[in-house]
Amino acid sequence: MTATEPSTKQDILRHLRQHPQSTAHELAERLEITVQAVRRHLKDLETENLVRHTPVQVGMGRPQHQYSLTEEAGRTQFPQRYDEFAVGMLAVLSEEMGPEQLGSLLHKQWQRKALSYRAQIGTGPLQERVAILAQLRQTEGYMAEYHAVEGGRFLLVEHHCAISQLAESFPTVCGHELEMFSEALSGVDQVKVERTHWMVDGEHRCGYLISVRVPELEEGPVSQL
Repeated sequence: MTATEPSTKQDILRHLRQHPQSTAHELAERLEITVQAVRRHLKDLETENLVRHTPVQVGMGRPQHQYSLTEEAGRTQFPQRYDEFAVGMLAVLSEEMGPEQLGSLLHKQWQRKALSYRAQIGTGPLQERVAILAQLRQTEGYMAEYHAVEGGRFLLVEHHCAISQLAESFPTVCGHELEMFSEALSGVDQVKVERTHWMVDGEHRCGYLISVRVPELEEGPVSQL
């Protein structure tokens, strides 16, 4: 990779942001490089899921490919200040409402989230429910995965926090996560969720141990995982 490639790719992404459905020839003319070079960069960007193409028939010849940004490119390549706005909003709410009322408000938000998850997760076997939850969290940007562990339990791991700035400024934002996951995963059985790792505490991931709640039995210590 030459030193100019990252800059050229960024130029392509910026152009497609302003002019979606551009062809390789239009990009080459705009960036003053060869069509072959543009196509090579576009192929790389498609591999990275930042650009997609749509075949368009023009006349009797071969279809032309028109290129546009994917949603992933919009999220990762261009600045978005949602976290900063949300932190500011929570700070104002905390001052105006007080911490107790803010906590109640956040609790209601987690309840709504639990109901949304539960409608999508269904009431199948626990492993199936955990797998669907992991996929939902993955889609939301948490880099989530799950693993089966001893005793018929499952460990949900999130390698990225999609609300990290919020969580750092207001740890109470995460205060109802365990309750929310438990409610979302419960079906004909009740589900117990324990926190094993937490980025707010300086760890590199968030982890949740998930099991069917059996009141008369005690699961093994979380620290043994």
